[in-house]
Amino acid sequence: MDQAALRRLLADQAEVFRREQWYAVGGDRAALQTQLDARRWRALNDAVVVAHNGPLTRQQQLWAVVLGAQPPAALASLTAMELLGVRGFETTSVHVLVRRGARVLPLLGVAVDVHESRRFDTGDVVPRLPPTTTLERAVVDAASWAPDIWTAFRIAVAPVQQRLTTGDRLLETLLAQGRIRFLRPLQSFLADVSGGAQALSEVAFVRWCRRHGFPKPRLQVRTDVRGRRRYLDAWFQRPDGSTLWVEIDGGVHLSLATRWEDQLKDNDAWLSGRRGLRLVSTAIYGDDPRAVEQLRQALGIVSTSVGNSQRTC
Repeated sequence: MDQAALRRLLADQAEVFRREQWYAVGGDRAALQTQLDARRWRALNDAVVVAHNGPLTRQQQLWAVVLGAQPPAALASLTAMELLGVRGFETTSVHVLVRRGARVLPLLGVAVDVHESRRFDTGDVVPRLPPTTTLERAVVDAASWAPDIWTAFRIAVAPVQQRLTTGDRLLETLLAQGRIRFLRPLQSFLADVSGGAQALSEVAFVRWCRRHGFPKPRLQVRTDVRGRRRYLDAWFQRPDGSTLWVEIDGGVHLSLATRWEDQLKDNDAWLSGRRGLRLVSTAIYGDDPRAVEQLRQALGIVSTSVGNSQRTC
């Protein structure tokens, strides 16, 4: 046996290995079985062994899951995000990504979330210890597998806020994934975060208003110093003749410093008697019913009890 190669293998993989790896460094079947029979080592399933007989550490759990999967395989989604430095979405389960139809061996005592994809190959795997998908693939996957659109938005923006990637990179990865869950709202949101030309437009907001029975707003598109669309000012004429302003905050408003500037503007507006609402662009992309209800109240519109018709107070 190549003892140096064995030591490197155990050190690199947190003492977890496949039987084939044992044989590759010169170990024989009888010697491995002796360790298992003596209960110095433990078989985790038909393919994977750990070189001790105690509980698994988190790192050993991760290695055991990915080694027990038919290659190519990589830790993915929230698990990969955590390993790649994203804070706030830690999980006790282990997410692993494999090709459609690939086998993943069970691991006693470890919650494993297996995800299959037709659009997954070795190019999506980062050769780290243990292997993960790229950060952008992990984020897009986690967002598309989220239980609701609001969680998807939080997942998508976290690595951008933490300066681990950019909205442009995430958008590029999203568009390469084909038809996935939450595709359109995530596409709009990431374009908004990037400040691109596909960010929330007057067309999108007008459609949102029409869908919920609001009058057509008058619009003023805001842009940044590079001429890229950032967010909108909209205003409505209320039944009493007064004006209601609505500001829609896009991706540029996610930082704490910008939010404070927004609050100062809101305070100035209130002190000058200007009536208005502030909505985040995600409320439009995700069709948040709370935003609908607030605008409805501000405009003095209430629903009747018959069908979807409305009347103005």
